[in-house]
Amino acid sequence: MKAQELFDLSGKVALITGASSGLGLNFAKVLAENGASVALVARRQDRLDALAADIEKAGGRAVSVPADVCDRADMIRAFEAAERVFGVVDILVNNAGVVHAHRIVDLPEAEWRGVLAIDLDAVFLWSQEATRRMLAAGKAGAIINISSIAGFSVTKGVAAYSVAKAGVVQFTKALALEVAAKGIRVNAIAPGWIVTDINREYLMSERGTAVKREIPFGRFGEARDLEGALLLLASDAGRHMTGTTIVVDGGELIG
Repeated sequence: MKAQELFDLSGKVALITGASSGLGLNFAKVLAENGASVALVARRQDRLDALAADIEKAGGRAVSVPADVCDRADMIRAFEAAERVFGVVDILVNNAGVVHAHRIVDLPEAEWRGVLAIDLDAVFLWSQEATRRMLAAGKAGAIINISSIAGFSVTKGVAAYSVAKAGVVQFTKALALEVAAKGIRVNAIAPGWIVTDINREYLMSERGTAVKREIPFGRFGEARDLEGALLLLASDAGRHMTGTTIVVDGGELIG
């Protein structure tokens, strides 16, 4: 089979959280470029609308759905909006996330709970809802959770983030085990340092230079470095893969 056919997502409906910027924006474009209809979810409607317009201008199909990933009513509304326009979601990308910069002794409880709510609880809730709808429709599908190499290692000052991302890895395995017999695949991607608008200033600083020295490839990743893993897990190319986490970090975890 030719690669274009193997990774083809024509007829698929994808929902991407955190789609208004950074990795989520690129994920949405890549899925649309490979044939999927995409539901774009984030809080900033102006950015979602602009992205949807770009995707449609390029020949794709997109709908923007402003939503807070921690709001159950927003979540239901997002899935229903996607279904009205495109049909049942069969590819879910749980990408929305936040990070923090406090050491444990100084970390406010509210911030701890806030990070876990977005980075872990929302993964559970949106995966649960997507799974329920796939099962009700009798459809197979793919859930892709965005973890981080922080889920496999410990760095000072990001305890809540690391705990949440480690939880995403374990949740991915647990859900994968429970729904494999129904044809629903659940996998994760664990990026290392990927340059986005949010972290660009830090990574280009002197501190970022020190971080880069610890990466065997000798460079930070780019959003496009995650595209292969995304398409593998979303398409029939990864049809016998479930419960796994693909690390994309330039070798940092082995360095």
